[in-house]
Amino acid sequence: MKNDLLHELSVRGFINQCSNMDGLTDALNNGKITAYLGSDPTADSLHVGHLVPVMMMRWLQKYGHRPLMLVGGATGRIGDPSGRDTGRPMMSEETLAKNIAGLKKSYSKFLKFGDGANDAVIVDNYDWMKNYGHIDFLAQFGTDFTVPRMLSMESVKRRLENGMTFLEFNYMTFQAVDFLTLFQKYGCSLQLCGADQWGNAIMGIELIRKKLGKEAFVLSTALITDAAGNKIGKSAGNAVWVNEDKLSPYEYWQYFRNTPDELVEKFLKIFTEIPMEEIEKLSKLRGAELNDAKRILANAATTIAHGADAADAAERAAAALFGGAGAAENMPTRDIEMPAPMGVLDFLTTVGLFDSKSDARRMVDQGGIQIDGEKITDWRAIVAPKKEFVVQRGKKVFLRVIVK
Repeated sequence: MKNDLLHELSVRGFINQCSNMDGLTDALNNGKITAYLGSDPTADSLHVGHLVPVMMMRWLQKYGHRPLMLVGGATGRIGDPSGRDTGRPMMSEETLAKNIAGLKKSYSKFLKFGDGANDAVIVDNYDWMKNYGHIDFLAQFGTDFTVPRMLSMESVKRRLENGMTFLEFNYMTFQAVDFLTLFQKYGCSLQLCGADQWGNAIMGIELIRKKLGKEAFVLSTALITDAAGNKIGKSAGNAVWVNEDKLSPYEYWQYFRNTPDELVEKFLKIFTEIPMEEIEKLSKLRGAELNDAKRILANAATTIAHGADAADAAERAAAALFGGAGAAENMPTRDIEMPAPMGVLDFLTTVGLFDSKSDARRMVDQGGIQIDGEKITDWRAIVAPKKEFVVQRGKKVFLRVIVK
C-alpha cells in the first residue's frame, strides 16, 4: 500500500474490496478526505458486528480525515434487504427516535465529535429524503437506475424468491442518493461499508458519476462471524451490544475474553489499537499463555467502548468470580421491579440476559441457566420474588439481580 492509512487498514485485515484502490490512494495522498458510514436505526445500540467498519472509521479519523456517521431515519423506514430472507417489520416514529438516539450514543464511544477540522459529524438521511415527493424523486432520479442493473444485485437476487416488496426494492436508490447528497453537501468522496452493503454502495458511485461526472470510492470490510461461522447481528440472535444499558461492560469484556483461540489475532487487529509489533508477539502465544492475550484483548476493546475504569473493574470482577472469591459485589448488577412471581423466561429477558424468550428457552433446555446455584431445567418454571438473585448463564456469565 502506498498510503499510511491504507497500509494500517490492510495489515489489520480490514480491507475486503475497494472500488478503485489506485484512485483512493491518490485521493488520500493528496489531502484530507471526508468519508461516511451508515447504519439504519433497527436497534437502539450498535453491536460488535457493526464495529469492523466503525473501527475502520476510527483509524481514518486518527490519520486526520473526517468521519460522517449517517443514521438512516429514512432508509430505516424501508428496510435493507441485504443479507436477509425476510423483510424487516415497520417501526413506529417513537421507536425510530429512540433507536437513533442510541446509535448516536454508540458512535460517540468510538469517534471524536465536535467542530474541529476532522471531528466527526452525525447526519440523518431523513433530513433530505423527507423533502422528496414520490413524483419528484422519480423525476429526478428514476432514469439513473436501470431495472436489469438493480436485479443483478445479490441482495435483490436472494430476496426475489421470498417475495421482495417494492418498498425494499427502492432501498438501494435511497442509499445511492445519500452518497450523492453527502458528496455535494460535505465533499464526501468515500463510503465505508460491510461486505453485505457492497452492491448498494456501488450504486452511489454510479449515481455520482452520472449526475456530476465526478469520482467517488467505496471501501468494504469483511463481516465478523461467531465461532460457528454465523454473522454476528441482532437478527441472528447473537448480538453483543455496545451500549451499557443493553449489555454491561463486564459482559462486553467477557465476550472478548472468551474469544476462540483461532480468532484472537484477528480480533486484536480489528477491535484494538495495540501496535502491530505487540500483536505479532501476542499471536505467537500458545496453550495457557494465550489466556494472557485474551485478557489484553478484552481490556483494550472494553477500554475503547467503555473506558479504562470499566475495563479494569471487569477484569477484577472476573478474577474474583473465577479465582474462588465469587462475591456478589463483584458481579454486574441489574435492578428490576418484580411485584409478583414471573415465569423463568420472562425473568431472564427482563434482567437482560436474553433478547427473546426463544433464546432463553434454548439455553434452559441446554442446562445453561442457574438461579442462586440451582440449575433450571424446565422453561415453565416460576421464579418467586425476593430481594436479590444471582443468575448464571453458561459457565462464565454472572448477574446480580436486585429487586426494587
